[in-house]
Order: sequence, then structure tokens, then C-alpha cells
Amino acid sequence: MNIEIANRLLEYRKKSGLSQEELAEKIGVSRQAVSKWERSEASPDTDNLILLAEVYGVTLDELLRGKDAVNAQSDTSNKNERPDFEPDENTEYVKKERVSFKNGIHVDGKDKVDISFKDGIHVNSHDGSQVHVSKDGVFVRDGEKTRAYTSEDGHIMVDKEAEHIESEREKAFKHFPVWAICLGVFLMWGFSGALCGWALAWVCFLIIPIYYSLVDAIFKKNPNHFAFPVLCVIFQVAVGFLCNGWEWSWIAYITIPIYYGFAAFFHRDKS
Repeated sequence: MNIEIANRLLEYRKKSGLSQEELAEKIGVSRQAVSKWERSEASPDTDNLILLAEVYGVTLDELLRGKDAVNAQSDTSNKNERPDFEPDENTEYVKKERVSFKNGIHVDGKDKVDISFKDGIHVNSHDGSQVHVSKDGVFVRDGEKTRAYTSEDGHIMVDKEAEHIESEREKAFKHFPVWAICLGVFLMWGFSGALCGWALAWVCFLIIPIYYSLVDAIFKKNPNHFAFPVLCVIFQVAVGFLCNGWEWSWIAYITIPIYYGFAAFFHRDKS
């Protein structure tokens, strides 16, 4: 790799106040890889260059060529080129979806998705439906009415205004102590040390919102109620730990708006 680019990568990292270990963790590579980039012994691939530009808050062009070179070219272009399109008062602008990988995965468009280990998973649909999974619990909203949420004592609460009336069979499924089974599996898994031990065993607790939201979705015949983002988290963590697939397993989160899009269509078609 060009020594100038390597020096630029080092300069941007120091300006961001990140160590090589911190940067490597943010973009999902090893510290040795970052070190080789900055010593011009290896070159980051296109995906890693995009992630580096996101972390440093610069464009990909600035990262590769330097800010001065980009500004010089921009000034020349502004002087010698005339824009092919000039908007007028009748021009309509359409907001496109924006995807960011800074401190997590964020999709900002008609439907908004925010995923991070710090703040949890938050999905806001354009029709008012919401799914939130965080340290405060699980919250599901269908349109303007709250359908289900986790109370302070950990119980799954269902909105009394909902038209759906629980059957005895549904009550039995909802009162099934899946949390106790998850706790038992967590302890056995952790103490056994199998499959990464305690480092991965905590995934068992993510089964709890998966189970209750699946029961709710099945009995109410509304796939929007299923906590699909939690399933994506389980997939990424499992693939990351067991197959060392951290660099590509995040792709599962892209399926979240696709799932809820199909779920909304299915529910609307049924109703």
C-alpha cells in the first residue's frame, strides 16, 4: 500500500483518539491488521476502507487522497464545470434510505432501524409499529396501541384495550416458565465450558423475548409481533463466536426491514 495512505490512516486514527485495539474492535478486524495497514505492509479491502471512513468521519476520497487534494479538485471542478441540472421551485426531492455502521447499524428512511450493543435494538415502522429490545425490557407497539411490554418485575404485559381475547391455551403458553429453562441452560453451558462457555452462554436469555413474541405472533396471527431483530442478534453472535464470522454476520440485520415489510403486507392482506 502507498506509504502516504498508510501515514494518513495513522494520522486519522490518532486524531480520533483511538488505539489500534479500539479501532480493530470497532471495524471487526485484528490489531495486527491495523498495524500492517499503518506500516504499509498490507492494504485494507474496500469494505474496511468504507468502515474506516465512517469511523473517522471523512469521505472515502479524503481517506485515500487527502483532504487538500480533494478540495483542490473540487475548486477546479466548480470553476470549469457547469451543473447539468438546476432545480427550480417545482422540483420534488425524495429522501433515500441512509445506512450507517458507526457505533452499530443504523438505517434511516421510511422505516428506521437502530442496532447497537449499548442501546439495544429499536425498530420504528412508518405505520406507527415499534419494537424495542434493550436493558429495560421488550416493548412492542402495533400502530397506535401498545400490545405488549415487559414490566419492571419482568412480566410480559398485554394491553387491555386490545381486541384479542386470550384463550386458555394461549395463557398456558404465555405462563410457561421459559425463563427458568434458559437460566438452567445458561448455567450448565457456562460451567461446562463448551462452545466458548460463559462468553456465549448469555445468548440463552435472548430466547425469552423470542419465545413470548413468537407465541403472541402466532395466536394473534400477526407476524409483526415477532421479535425478529433479536433473532438476528443471536445469529450474529453465534456465527461470530463459533465461525469467527464477525466481518460478515452483520448482514443479518439488513433482513430486518425486509422481514417487517413482508410481515406488514401479510397482515394487511389477511385483514
